[in-house]
Amino acid sequence: MKAKGYRIGIGYDIHPLIKGRKLILGGVEIEHHKGLDGHSDADVLAHALGDALLGAAGLGDLGQHFPETEEWRDVSGLIILKKISALIIREGYEIVNVDSIVNAESPSLSAYRLDMARNMAGALGIDSEKISVKFTRGEGMGAVGTGEAMEARAVVILSKFENDN
Repeated sequence: MKAKGYRIGIGYDIHPLIKGRKLILGGVEIEHHKGLDGHSDADVLAHALGDALLGAAGLGDLGQHFPETEEWRDVSGLIILKKISALIIREGYEIVNVDSIVNAESPSLSAYRLDMARNMAGALGIDSEKISVKFTRGEGMGAVGTGEAMEARAVVILSKFENDN
């Protein structure tokens, strides 16, 4: 098989922080006094990655595939990634690599980095070494910096292969 071409996708997600919800990032439950509010589990990292994958494959966005209906209420971002993986494989794409970043004022997230990469890689059926997860802070600016929200961005490269026959 030889590479037919490469596609790049970018994804972004932001959710407000509220009391009474679990904080889930990259499929990891993180101890914190607030969680992300949203229709699903509000996992901004998994959602940003999912959107990047869909975009790179030319398959639209999360809202098209996972609308705010009862079917998708409280669904895990890892389940969303599994479904997206099946879509991109059906289209003949393979994930080359993922680069992602979470912007959160608190809590400190670096201890969860490997678990996040492993969880998302498992959902996508790829090696966790293909996924980079980074963290930054809002430094007191905007909704992230004041602790009102968390956001994430992801960039992916997909390759499409064709048979040599």
